[in-house]
Amino acid sequence: MYPFKFNPILKKIIWGGNEICKFKNLPQQEGIGESWEVSQVKQDISVVTDGALKGKNLTELIDEFGAQLLGKHVVEQFGNKFPLLIKFIDARDNLSIQVHPNDELAKERHQSFGKTEMWYVISAQDGAGLYSGFSQQITPEEYVKRVEDNTFMDVLQFHPVKAGDVFFLPAGRVHAIGKGIFIAEIQQTSDITYRIYDYNRKDANGKGRELHTELAKDAIDYTVHSDYKTPYQLKKDAETPLVSCKYFTTNLLDLNQPLKREIAKNDSFSILMCMEGNAILTDNNGYKTEIKQGDTFLVPANTEWIEITPTNSIKLVESYIV
Repeated sequence: MYPFKFNPILKKIIWGGNEICKFKNLPQQEGIGESWEVSQVKQDISVVTDGALKGKNLTELIDEFGAQLLGKHVVEQFGNKFPLLIKFIDARDNLSIQVHPNDELAKERHQSFGKTEMWYVISAQDGAGLYSGFSQQITPEEYVKRVEDNTFMDVLQFHPVKAGDVFFLPAGRVHAIGKGIFIAEIQQTSDITYRIYDYNRKDANGKGRELHTELAKDAIDYTVHSDYKTPYQLKKDAETPLVSCKYFTTNLLDLNQPLKREIAKNDSFSILMCMEGNAILTDNNGYKTEIKQGDTFLVPANTEWIEITPTNSIKLVESYIV
């Protein structure tokens, strides 16, 4: 095996823009809200772009290589399911206010994983921001009333954002990306979303999107926190820890110098998402490939090490499962 790159799965969405195709150097399309970079969700299964295994999809890779690809402890925990869904998201307009169920509720209702996720802000227009968590304490009953009378936004915490900001969103936290924000998202493999509020938008047929007020009521974590943004201290040419939870560990690699990463010791696949710049990616088997802005690679768990050699500089978000 070798580091795998997959064909992007591009999603046209009502709030999508035109940044993803520019960022990934693809033929321009309008209204692309998401690029699913690594996915094993239902009918959206990633297909290898190049190399000896070109044309194989992620399910076929897992069936053939199992723990060699995923890591022994990952297989023990998740079986033949790829546990993460990796995306780029471009919000030309505000996304709906939403929440995701935790593992227990998602399994009970949907036979699915829950959805804990994180965002890394790649770019943001002046004045752009997002919603994460509550600004004041409310009850489930008050939540329903506020949704009905269109005052739910009044109790949400708004966060102005800039490039490099990080937000961790455990299942149950109410959230929404605001317009003018371009992000990388790492999340559990789940497509279960409870939409709470959608700004009364109508589609081309004059219909509003479905809301899930009652389903969301039991899924919401009503706890109020003092701060919802994830702090970190940048370390140049080294690993900068961002988020560590039972579903994923993520680091920022902001490099001007070559950096070697031990892979096999984690007993987990590793995901590399390139936020800017470019580099040569080399593994212990002598495989070499370029990684550049907009690329996402899946490094197999049995890879002993990789070395990232920047052309000038490169910024990567790295994810794996501990």
